[in-house]
Amino acid sequence: MTAKSMMHEKPVDLNLTTFTQCAPETVQAQPVVELVLALGSNYQADKYLPLARQRLAALGEVRLSTAFQNPDFTATTQLPKPDYTNQCVHLTLTTPMSLQQLQQTFKTLEGDCNRCRQTEPNQVRQVTMDIDILMIKLATIENSLSKYSIFKSISDWIVMADRYPFKTHEEAGVRELAVSTD
Repeated sequence: MTAKSMMHEKPVDLNLTTFTQCAPETVQAQPVVELVLALGSNYQADKYLPLARQRLAALGEVRLSTAFQNPDFTATTQLPKPDYTNQCVHLTLTTPMSLQQLQQTFKTLEGDCNRCRQTEPNQVRQVTMDIDILMIKLATIENSLSKYSIFKSISDWIVMADRYPFKTHEEAGVRELAVSTD
């Protein structure tokens, strides 16, 4: 399914069998032109989500899903945790970037949002901004990798294997983005 058809077809089939799936390491150096991200924050989301969206808009055209409030699935009665605000973003890059460059850009953006990755055991983790790459669309290129099965249809969306199956709010966000474009 190409990005254009994925973004226009209704209803959207998010069944894994309809998408190419690969580990991020296998496409690290490939030029990415579009991607779908999952943003999440459980601490000052009203401050950090707009900042992240603004920074992402500097990279290209941004389309947003509804922001969903979700309980932290790792919370327990012994260790309650704050809810997350999650949102999916479809980003069409102005200039193609490698997946590796994008991952570093997003890690830097998380840091700009005061993301602290170190926590003490049994301490509630405050996540100001988490950015995960759910899906990518590679630039259409012919190269030595084109002969490999994962590149046989390089214009297709590729689901990041480490993110699939999508969480419920991610799937809802991707579906919303897919049907919101005409």
